[in-house]
Amino acid sequence: MFWRQLYPKKVIASVYGLDWEKLSQRYRGVIFDIDNTLVPQDAPADGKAVRLFQEIHGRQMKTMVVSNNKKPRVKAFADKVGTGYIYKAGKPGKSGYEAAMKRMGTSREDTLFIGDQIFSDIWGANRVGMDTALTEPIDRTTDEIQVTVKRWFEKPFRREPGSVR
Repeated sequence: MFWRQLYPKKVIASVYGLDWEKLSQRYRGVIFDIDNTLVPQDAPADGKAVRLFQEIHGRQMKTMVVSNNKKPRVKAFADKVGTGYIYKAGKPGKSGYEAAMKRMGTSREDTLFIGDQIFSDIWGANRVGMDTALTEPIDRTTDEIQVTVKRWFEKPFRREPGSVR
């Protein structure tokens, strides 16, 4: 049923508080959205994001960032954190997620997707069949107006951090 595709498997407070050691035992790859998932909207990669990717890569996990943003934004971020990227991904379409898994050499069964928006990030990843985690936005005040409107419609599909459907 369509509505089920809008619910994340898990809701988390932040990517920065996850147990990556435990996650590395379950997943071989992680795909991230960038804006308000890893940094505020349009912010460059910071030291915290760089250290996160170093930790994940140190656990032998592969990573990619998948964004609907343009190449200059996505490439600059990905280069700084040392990961591959897909720009203008067309989320919630499936192709960006599938291309990311192909480049990582992972499958939907061993890939986790983490993003902050339901109608693009979570819906798209759920359509592909991978596990999804919805993170609280890092800084809602940086959201573009269309994202602010979408967040209002997302409320019925959000759960408390740590919840599982």
